[in-house]
Amino acid sequence: MECTVSWGGPQGMLFTAQTGSGHVAVMDGAPDGGGNNLAPRPMELVLAGTGGCTAYDVVLILKRGRHAVRGCTVALQAERAETDPKVFTKIHFAFTVSGKNLPAAAVERAVQLSHEKYCSASAMLEKTAEMTWSVEVVEAD
Repeated sequence: MECTVSWGGPQGMLFTAQTGSGHVAVMDGAPDGGGNNLAPRPMELVLAGTGGCTAYDVVLILKRGRHAVRGCTVALQAERAETDPKVFTKIHFAFTVSGKNLPAAAVERAVQLSHEKYCSASAMLEKTAEMTWSVEVVEAD
């Protein structure tokens, strides 16, 4: 895996990441840190990537179990250390998974498997952050 991150120049703190898969992500900082608030902060993208990693796992596990999953949302709430490096210290994942006749136990197991076995991002962040999660299963038409 590879990525190249380039600074946008002397006016601000805008950075562009070009990923090895050919995609682009833009990052910026808050005005009090020299940025212009034009894009997500780098740590917001770390949190978003973790949410994407675990949601991906949950959907894949449910599909492989032949469950009729229709939607998956994970809302993340994180706390960071007060001093540098300001690592994540707590992250809560609130999953809302919808589908047709989805067994709650299957959804909870998929979330557990993601966090304990499959999600690389969670595995890295759990070194500094207390991780908790909740699950809501919604019946879909």
